[in-house]
Amino acid sequence: EASGKLDLAAQAWTMSLKLDPADRQGAALKLQLIGKAPVAAAPPSAFVEALFDHYAETFEEMLVGKLDYRLPEFLEQMIRKARPGRFRLALDLGCGTGLMGERLRPLVDRLEGVDISARMLKKARAKGIYDTLTKADLQGFSHSGEKPDLVTSADVLIYIGALDGLVGTVAGLLAEGGLFAFSVETLAGDGDFALQPSRRYAHSQPYVRRTLEAKGLAILALEPTTIRQDRREPVKGLGVVAWKPHA
Repeated sequence: EASGKLDLAAQAWTMSLKLDPADRQGAALKLQLIGKAPVAAAPPSAFVEALFDHYAETFEEMLVGKLDYRLPEFLEQMIRKARPGRFRLALDLGCGTGLMGERLRPLVDRLEGVDISARMLKKARAKGIYDTLTKADLQGFSHSGEKPDLVTSADVLIYIGALDGLVGTVAGLLAEGGLFAFSVETLAGDGDFALQPSRRYAHSQPYVRRTLEAKGLAILALEPTTIRQDRREPVKGLGVVAWKPHA
């Protein structure tokens, strides 16, 4: 790929898929990006899990120290503006090492985290800020406990693609009057969402609005922000706070 020999790169990625059908290397995404495979609505779950297991040890040092990641603070401020006061139960989806959880802990009575990566969960557990932590894939996530009045997903939907399923799940599990605070990378071109060369998904603002409304959630705030730096360029995104109206 680096030398421009995309046909040979495609052969290697195809072989990778044959050797590892679960696709921990994310070869299918590479094939999609060069037009050698149909565009999928989500990445392989095994790729996302392997990616974050691999980065768990250096994740915070890289993201906060070198890539100027400040999204948890930004979302916290949006949540405080949307609804001052405390929350009874917060569910942090894609909690990672707990960067969002650190901002949520002072606001909530009970904090639960969910992530696909066991190694990221180990890092989060060591901080002692979550009441419970669960390993789960958000693409097939379900929640059977008490309904939270706050759900967060900071810098996570970039690994989802089509948002209908997860937004529908969140809308179903939220308590009436509850908030859903999340972020997306902004899609510069046309369309609803698109796979980027980074193998992350970007989403358009109209698509985010339509999806939330279709699932019965109303937008309280939507603000542009810089999510992080990538190759010394700012990654533009949106912080969103939606709520579930009372029946």
